[in-house]
Amino acid sequence: MKAAWVLLATAAAIAIQTTVDRWLAAGAVDLVLVVVVYNALASERVTGLLTGSFAGLVQDVLSGGVLGMAGLAKTVVGYLAGIVGTQFIVTHSASRFVVFFLATVLNAVIFMGLYELLGLRHFGAPFAAVAVQGVGNAVVGVLVFKVIELLPGAVERRRAARSRFRR
Repeated sequence: MKAAWVLLATAAAIAIQTTVDRWLAAGAVDLVLVVVVYNALASERVTGLLTGSFAGLVQDVLSGGVLGMAGLAKTVVGYLAGIVGTQFIVTHSASRFVVFFLATVLNAVIFMGLYELLGLRHFGAPFAAVAVQGVGNAVVGVLVFKVIELLPGAVERRRAARSRFRR
């Protein structure tokens, strides 16, 4: 069942990102990376690794770039985020913000580093763009955690309010 949710979340992230990128600055938020890091923190390192592999390869196929670059970057990020999630207490918004930000930086370093290392593309010095994307991913990631944590309680509160109203 968890695999179905991962597939659905990844597909939704890709669909939303391709739709929203038209109106936002290009690369302001990487929703696929947010899904990978969320699954890694919420589950474990193997789930993060598998989510990163799948999501990265899907991104590679849809982007038309070199197959495996985003896959490898997101696989490493998912695995390391899963390790951080199991070794440290990452339950507060500030610690989650830091994990999402650092995961974005690591993803960019691996992705751009591989392209530069193979001589396929030159990125220049994209420090500001990576920082903006890191902050965007961190804000969206923390909000996703908050919303998902509030949903079960919201359903229960609504049922309780309805039952009190019916009396």
